[in-house]
Amino acid sequence: MENRNIAELLKASGFRFNKALGQNFIFDTNLLDAIVADSGVTKDDVVVEVGTGAGTLTSRLAARAAKVISFEVDTALQPVLSLSLQGLDNVEVVFRDVLKLGDDELRAIVGDGPFKVVANLPYYVTTPLVMRFIESTLDVRSLTVMVQKEVADRFRAATGTADYAAVTLAVQMFGSAKLTRTVGREMFRPSPNVDSAVVRIDRERDKIAAEDVPRVKKLIRAAFAMRRKTLVNNLQASFVTPKEEGTRLVGELGFSPTVRGEALSLDDFVRLAHLMDKH
Repeated sequence: MENRNIAELLKASGFRFNKALGQNFIFDTNLLDAIVADSGVTKDDVVVEVGTGAGTLTSRLAARAAKVISFEVDTALQPVLSLSLQGLDNVEVVFRDVLKLGDDELRAIVGDGPFKVVANLPYYVTTPLVMRFIESTLDVRSLTVMVQKEVADRFRAATGTADYAAVTLAVQMFGSAKLTRTVGREMFRPSPNVDSAVVRIDRERDKIAAEDVPRVKKLIRAAFAMRRKTLVNNLQASFVTPKEEGTRLVGELGFSPTVRGEALSLDDFVRLAHLMDKH
């Protein structure tokens, strides 16, 4: 079904956009095709979509993928989707919340094999959903997601920049992120108050040793807990580390006692975790 007709179908069905669910749909076919191209989806791929919406992205994915399993929480869209996705036999819509499903439950739905995630995400669940997939035991190969522009900037920020944050490192622990395109707010219906961007995160296994992950995550959280404080002060607050001990550890890394967490790379945090274990 043409996207113009889908928009008319939404109107005719009396569908009302749910602000609480962060619903902002895209109907521009050129943009939808560009998102699919950015994802690198091929006829051999299984795709997991989060947020079916009116099915506009779903149908474009279905034209390129082997199978699309799309998750949607708003059951009010069911009658619309039964028409907008009619005849697409490689699409399965699941009315469940991905964030409330464990890996085993999700595996029972999507299977044991590899898949790619593609989604126009509601802004309020962007980071939890990205981390839910990137940290999972599932065979996720990549995530291509439409997110708020400032979140996209944090996902791919360089060490030491203003956008560099704990979430930057959280993504780096499991993959690499790149911005594929920026998207103006006028491309959505209804229009959000901010601009958006498409980010692709390619998952990379074993970037750091599995046994290091919990300690490094804890260190990163501590380092950015109070961003204006020095790393030494944050270590002292989170780990009850004496200031002189923290100063010595940071010195062994090659940094001054006044360094802040945003100056450290992922490798630096791994080294710091090892130094703390050693001492």
